[in-house]
Amino acid sequence: MTTDVFTPEKRSAVMRRVKGRDTGPEMTVRRALRALGVGYRLGGAGLPGRPDVVMKGRRSVIFVHGCFWHGHDCARGAREPRSNADYWRAKIGRNRERDRMALELLIADNWRVLVIWECEMKDRPALTARLQSFLAA
Repeated sequence: MTTDVFTPEKRSAVMRRVKGRDTGPEMTVRRALRALGVGYRLGGAGLPGRPDVVMKGRRSVIFVHGCFWHGHDCARGAREPRSNADYWRAKIGRNRERDRMALELLIADNWRVLVIWECEMKDRPALTARLQSFLAA
């Protein structure tokens, strides 16, 4: 079995290319919201956790989380890193704690919060139904 361990320089180049916004999953959620005729803002600057989508009038926010980066319990999120594993386990643990705190703060401030995981993008009708349910509540 071969391992795809990169040199530090190559790994650094790969990590620089990881997008922080306008990712494929974010775009999928935004297209679904647009198809439902829902207005929203991006970025959530000033709100805990900087939500990906903000609907201020509805006092609702949506986070779109990558399964690996945010430690989801699906197959992709549970995947163990092959190199620098201790660093990545600690990093993902900090991400999970940060996400938990952001949700608590938003809920305490009477925001409605929806977290959509990257793995949920595969079933578009279910994603649309989940968004409709969240928006109708």
